[in-house]
Order: sequence, then C-alpha cells, then structure tokens
Amino acid sequence: MDLDGIDWDALSDGVGRRGFGVTSTPVLDATECDELAATFDNDALFRSTIDMARYRFGEGCYRYYASPLPPLVQELRTETYPRLAPVASAWAEMLGEPSFPPSHAELLERCAAHGQTRPTPLILRYTAGGWNALHQDLYGDVVFPLQFAIALSRPGFDFDGGETLFVEQRPRAQSRGHAVMPAQGYGVVFTTRVRPEMGTRGPYRVAMRHGVSTVTRGDRRTLGIIFHDAE
Repeated sequence: MDLDGIDWDALSDGVGRRGFGVTSTPVLDATECDELAATFDNDALFRSTIDMARYRFGEGCYRYYASPLPPLVQELRTETYPRLAPVASAWAEMLGEPSFPPSHAELLERCAAHGQTRPTPLILRYTAGGWNALHQDLYGDVVFPLQFAIALSRPGFDFDGGETLFVEQRPRAQSRGHAVMPAQGYGVVFTTRVRPEMGTRGPYRVAMRHGVSTVTRGDRRTLGIIFHDAE
C-alpha cells in the first residue's frame, strides 16, 4: 500500500471541480490487488452478500466485510480518512453543516451514537453482462461526503467494458456524466452524496450518483472504502 506517493492536493482539486478524482499513482501493487480480489470467495470474511439482480440494482454481486476488517482494508480506511477529512470539513463549512473529526475512530464514534455500527467496506464483482445502477451509498444519518474505490482487476486483460460512471445532478440544468477506467491498483475518490459549488448567490449543492457500465467480457472486481458505518 502506498498512500504517500499520491498527490493529494491535485486529487482534492479534481474532486472539488468534478466530484471525483483518480490517484496519480497506484495505491496497491498487483500482489495486493490479487490478494484482495481473492477474498471475495472467502465466506468467513463477510457479514452480508447482495445479489444486485434480486433488488434490481443491476447485475452482479457485492459483499460487505465483517468486523474485524481484513488488515489491509482496515489500514486503507484508517489511513486514507485523515487525508480526506479536511476536504470534507471545508465542504461542510461552505454548506453550513457540522465539520468532520480529524480521525476515523472519532467518525465511527459519531456513527455509533446514531445507531450506525455495521462496517461498510465492500468488494464488488461483475462478470459479462454485469452492471450497477446509478446510486448513492448513505446507510444512515451520518454520511461522510467522500468515498474511495480501488480497481483490483486489469481493464483490457481481466475484463472489458465496466467503466465507472458518475452523474452530476445540477440544479436547474441538465445532468452531466463522466466515465473513468482506472488501471489496476489505482483509486478513485468521489462524492458520496453532494458537493458544494460556488454560484453567484453563494455555494449550492451538486448531487452525484455513481454506477458501473455493462461489463462485456471477463471478471471485474473492485474494493470500495466507505468511511461511515451502516445502521
């Protein structure tokens, strides 16, 4: 795992302007990606498994890790959070909302006080024909405004298609879409629910949803790091 090599200022700037940003360098090496991808098949590591088709979320499967989280997943969640908390608190200030604590442990305490105690990091798997509808990952009253996804599979080798999709719902304007395809080991930081945009009358909220386009071949696996816990 390498978080120190990432240009966090540039990443934060991209998230502020577009609602998402791709890391400048890999977060995980190929071995770490393969090891995490393989955890999908270990039932003992997970608290819940969701078949997307059953709930009309798309086609594919995702699994929420149980507590305690695998060490690498725990480290990613704990060490990435303080690099994003200043951005989250700056957004909250612009929108007139409470700021976020500097440590992830303190955020989890806030979650627990609102009845949110179930861990939310997850791994997602799509095979040919798989896709994920546009959505937001909320889970309760406490919502950290940023989340982190890391590509575990190799686009063009392990799978084709399956772009990560982001759609901004701008007030009084047509929605704007983006599609990104991070290489194996690279991460994407993106808006969980809303981000602030400065208008002529001050800041306003821009909502964002995310999803995955149809995988046309192979096996696509992604690690999702959501910082707030679930009810």
